[in-house]
Amino acid sequence: MRIGLLIYDSLDTLSGGYLYDRKLVEHLKQHGDQVKLISIPNRNYLRNLGMNLSGSLFSRMKNLSVDILVQDELNHPSLFWNNRRLTKENKFPVVTIVHHLRCQENHPQLLKKLYAWIERKYLLSVNGYICNSHATRQNVEALVRESHPTIVAYPGGDHLCPTIQEDEILTRARQPNPLNLLFLGNVTHQKGLHILLKALQLLPVDSWRLEVVGRVDIEKRYTQKIMRKQTQSGFEKNISLRGPMQEADLVRMLMKSHLLVVPSFHEGFGISYLEGMGFGLPAIASTSGGTNEIITHGQDGFLVPPGDPYTLAHHLHSLIIDRESLITMSLAARQRFLAQPTWYQTTTRIRSFLQDFE
Repeated sequence: MRIGLLIYDSLDTLSGGYLYDRKLVEHLKQHGDQVKLISIPNRNYLRNLGMNLSGSLFSRMKNLSVDILVQDELNHPSLFWNNRRLTKENKFPVVTIVHHLRCQENHPQLLKKLYAWIERKYLLSVNGYICNSHATRQNVEALVRESHPTIVAYPGGDHLCPTIQEDEILTRARQPNPLNLLFLGNVTHQKGLHILLKALQLLPVDSWRLEVVGRVDIEKRYTQKIMRKQTQSGFEKNISLRGPMQEADLVRMLMKSHLLVVPSFHEGFGISYLEGMGFGLPAIASTSGGTNEIITHGQDGFLVPPGDPYTLAHHLHSLIIDRESLITMSLAARQRFLAQPTWYQTTTRIRSFLQDFE
């Protein structure tokens, strides 16, 4: 197959969605497919919308020599009208990878309505959907209210190749140290780090440590707000903002952590939870989105209402004072990880889905 993949910026961008795209590209190339990467700049939402008024992007897409064009749904503001023009050319089918819908994020209601209108126009302009969870598929179907060929292809969690053993999990949990918490995600409002800080203010300051791993340059004002909160709360020694990490360093961080906590306002799936589970880390997430397809509440992690620091603090405290419960949940988290499809299995299913459009 000759496949085009249209994304914002670089395929090496650090996020779960871009990891999904990279794994797909790797698989397609390994199986002899030609992949043409089309990268466009990601500006703010309004400027991205303006790309529909420029003929340059449309010309790039129209002149592609491909059998199928795959687009990351993140690019929807730049494509919702360009795709309609492309459809009239009827040169090749267009399929979108949907990680989550912007209109499901935590925005003011008027903005959410605008995002929903634009996303619906975009989703109606393509021929098929690759969704990362059943929750994402349900959100797409509820928005478009039309039937399109669709596949749910869960992300894998095995790219870090975790090899932790049961005795290592037991030893780690029983060490008389503060609970080592890991926030694995880019520092943005959507990921809810400020909610986690509010929860930690309710706990004894000597009972926990928090490592934050992820980009800090995406929402600079938000990062500054987090840093001020850290200082005002007296958490300078308790919290470390590490920035993005190389995989070897991330593996070491996962090996020494007890718990992965990312209380996002919405996650279409949440690859970071699965990655933590591979190292025996129970995961705490919010109830919004596809997190319940990964986490079984009270068994291998906890699901809390979005924006609720009090319930979050309650669950954190329960594991601080009861390390045997932590062990039980850690072992269950590892088993949940082992039941997940691998990236190879997932990308094989996606490739078969794409072949149906030829």
